[in-house]
Amino acid sequence: MSKGANIDLSSLTAATGPLTVALSWIDPSGEGEADVSVLLAGSDGKVGSDGDFVFYNQPTTADESVRLLGKSPTATGSEDRILVDLGALRPDVQRVVIAASRYAGATFGALDELCLTISDSTGAELLAFPIKEADRETAFIFGELYRRDDSWKFRAVGQGYASGLAGLAADFGISVDDSEEEQPEPAPAQPAEPPPTDGPDAIADHAAPEVSPTGGKRPQRVRTAKKKVTAPKAAKVSLAEHPSWQHARLFPVTGLRNDQEREARATATLLAVMAQVPEFGRRLTARFNAPAGTIQTFAEASFKHGDGKVRPDGVVRVARAGRIWTALIETKTGGNPLKADQVEAYLQVAARHGYETVITLSNDLALSNEHPLQVDKRLLRKVALRHLSWAEVAHEADMLCHHDGVANPVHAWLLSELLHYLRQDNAGCQGFRDMGAAWVPVRNAITAGTLRLGDRRAMQVAESWEKLIRQLCLRLSGQTGLTIAPVLRKRRDGDASVRRLQTVTSLVETGRMSAEIRIPNAGGPVLLEADLRTGQIETTVEIPAAARARSLTRVQWLLRQLDQAPPELRIEALTAGHNTGPCDLLKNLIAEPGLLVPDDGGQITSFRLTLASSMGTKRGIEETGFVRSIDLAMDRFYQEILLVLKPDTTQ
Repeated sequence: MSKGANIDLSSLTAATGPLTVALSWIDPSGEGEADVSVLLAGSDGKVGSDGDFVFYNQPTTADESVRLLGKSPTATGSEDRILVDLGALRPDVQRVVIAASRYAGATFGALDELCLTISDSTGAELLAFPIKEADRETAFIFGELYRRDDSWKFRAVGQGYASGLAGLAADFGISVDDSEEEQPEPAPAQPAEPPPTDGPDAIADHAAPEVSPTGGKRPQRVRTAKKKVTAPKAAKVSLAEHPSWQHARLFPVTGLRNDQEREARATATLLAVMAQVPEFGRRLTARFNAPAGTIQTFAEASFKHGDGKVRPDGVVRVARAGRIWTALIETKTGGNPLKADQVEAYLQVAARHGYETVITLSNDLALSNEHPLQVDKRLLRKVALRHLSWAEVAHEADMLCHHDGVANPVHAWLLSELLHYLRQDNAGCQGFRDMGAAWVPVRNAITAGTLRLGDRRAMQVAESWEKLIRQLCLRLSGQTGLTIAPVLRKRRDGDASVRRLQTVTSLVETGRMSAEIRIPNAGGPVLLEADLRTGQIETTVEIPAAARARSLTRVQWLLRQLDQAPPELRIEALTAGHNTGPCDLLKNLIAEPGLLVPDDGGQITSFRLTLASSMGTKRGIEETGFVRSIDLAMDRFYQEILLVLKPDTTQ
């Protein structure tokens, strides 16, 4: 869609149920993400109460008709998702305004590829509105859903505000307080009685939306200063008498003897935490367009199928306003592959019972919305087939537990126990860990010079490389709280097959695989290269030089920051219009920084920093494995180089 256009949503889908609105962007400058907000306005253009303002401190309306679902990683950055149940909105709500805001002087013009998309309850994308005109705005209205007679329409707005979230809210009649001073919290709502669990009908009859902490009452003022609760990072004093004593864990990995037991415990552990930690359960179910409501989970449910029975590993049910959304879960741990006949049987069961989704969960990563399993497409006419990686589960738990925050300290502890379980080797839930059977033959063919473009094994390695980079970004994002993602250039890298063919071509011609990774505050994309001919991994970043009068002082500015960096760090000085320049190792430059000063007197504009490390030859995470060596190389570069570099504040 283009700015100013509108469309009737009923003409785009016949699906019933809530819509998912996603706002996405890329933050190349590292100035910080944007935060989404939603305003429910009446015919006069004003909100009915401050409870109609949905934002990070008030993530849902009292009736759960609108709920923020949080940020989810994408192939290029992140997206913020909002669930909007149009059928549950009060009759006096005429407009649902979708907006976002930035802070500390950051503007929307500094973000790339701003876009709004809307998907229906099946996950099908209905429309996309890319925004290209953002400039100095600190708050931005992306679009709005509005009533017209008995239907809902969407209008592409694309209008900015220079006054931030407070100014945007004030225009809709909301009294705001953007001070940092703490204010009394509203009294918490009394917990509702848990619904009966003696059958599906009991959920439909008794389940009700959770009560918002704000209730329906208008607070004195809406506080826009951010607040969140995360798990404490400070370690408690240990009372263990000996280092061999291990703390008792809620989810132990001891006693797991085979794959079947691992799958059963991993499924039960995950589903239990999903049901008990609302923020976590909603983040996962929101990926599959489930409504926001009461979540219940079940393990090892039995269904009749043909002459026998089938038992999916789990069932997730979400009750919302008398409707129930259901997903069947099929789980694999370790290196166990998903089985097409098994998943197809679950799709048939789901269609027969009117369930919405079958979710597969394994250590494999789905890329570009590609499910890792090929099934009969006729079975997907009524039931959606979706995939989730254990790495994505860990990412969501990490973000909530340590960065985004949860409402209850006990919930933070539950998430930390889940993370501890997922990271244990015996649990079998560590995510992508193996480059596959094609790795060694392709590596040997590169050494022998016999690899050619038509080799299917090279394409398998290229796909594995892409999955490894994606998982690396998920892990780093969870550890740092930053949005870290591969750099995909739309024209060149948008198509997965083209992207992988480029990797194969590079392997054939140079023996190298490479990926660019966007890390906020890094100065530029980090280039990660694996050279299979030399057995070396190189991590590289190019950073702007400080604004100093002489090139030598620019070099000295950099060296002062890198005084504790690895001595084998390679530093190259670049001048305007040149892709190469004087280059030497840090250990030599400490004694003689003038080695980086260009002979022609040109002014240094940027520095290229490269750190090399040994590449593992085996295909997995063992000590000499390729996957492990990539993780170690990136972690070392981030900790010892990127974290110590500070931008020049004199510019």
